[in-house]
Amino acid sequence: MSKLFSNIKIKNLDLKNRIVMAPMCMVVADEQGYANDWHVIHYGTRAIGGTGLIILEATAVESRGRIKSGDLGIWDDSHIEGLKKIVESSKNLGAKIGIQLAHAGRKCQVESEKIIAPSPIAFDNTYPTPEEMTIDDIKTVINSFKEGARRANEAGFDAIEIHGAHGYLINEFLSPLTNKRKDEYGGSLENRVRFLREIIREIKTVWPSNKAIILRVSAEDYVEEGNHPEDLVDIINLVKDEGIDLIDVSSGAVVPANIDVYPGYQVPFAEIIKTGTGLPVIAGGLITEAEMAEEILKNNRADFIFLGRELLRNPYWPLEASKKLNEDIEWPYPYRRAKI
Repeated sequence: MSKLFSNIKIKNLDLKNRIVMAPMCMVVADEQGYANDWHVIHYGTRAIGGTGLIILEATAVESRGRIKSGDLGIWDDSHIEGLKKIVESSKNLGAKIGIQLAHAGRKCQVESEKIIAPSPIAFDNTYPTPEEMTIDDIKTVINSFKEGARRANEAGFDAIEIHGAHGYLINEFLSPLTNKRKDEYGGSLENRVRFLREIIREIKTVWPSNKAIILRVSAEDYVEEGNHPEDLVDIINLVKDEGIDLIDVSSGAVVPANIDVYPGYQVPFAEIIKTGTGLPVIAGGLITEAEMAEEILKNNRADFIFLGRELLRNPYWPLEASKKLNEDIEWPYPYRRAKI
């Protein structure tokens, strides 16, 4: 039996396979962050195609936490209704579904918003310089993540993913390249982790204990003075006992950097984190072939495989992958006569 199509359970997240749809910003919500029919169809199609776990795109816990106007929002109770439609559709079509709770920090590109960050350093010369967050700002954002988790639970999501990657706000606190604070939220690694730890603790007060919490990280900053996979092991080990069940391993985007990308380029980072933390990991990075995904899993380099662009190109990738791996899986009933 192929490992890619084997069942796995984390808390009450019971998955039929190890294929994860990575969160990818679609930028088709309205200016207030509300979901629409496009989202329902987009995610539902990947559920029909056989994806085991869909992780919804970065969904902002504050209006100023959006990356762009058009991002989904979860900063108000009125967002729940639209998100719930996505959840119900995707689950009815056979997938489990999580949501990525996010805050863009200094990488917010919504012109009407005040940009905040741990330190007043712009991402590059095309971005405005953010305002350094006060302690009150920090407390406000932590509470926004808590309220986002509450709304995610009310919408029916099976899991939440805390977005601690790609140079957005949590990642800005974690990286020494972007966190130059002199208070208890900056300096030492323990201090830089404090913001994330407090977010997790607040989320745990509203998120059911039997539902999984995923943490997405940038395992490599691609700059010598930045974080590297071994640093992320230390960071994760400082917070994992707060309630982290699964690590989604990505890399980069904290600062502008030249990155050599190739199929599987992030998998070695996932291996280091899996070994160093003892937690299950999701690995990915330009993976397009079923045989490559199977190799990564069977050699115990990761526990799940995330697909991004490949699932945009081909929402039925899991169905085709099952044939390549000689795995006889059930196709959606209306498509049965097209089964390969």
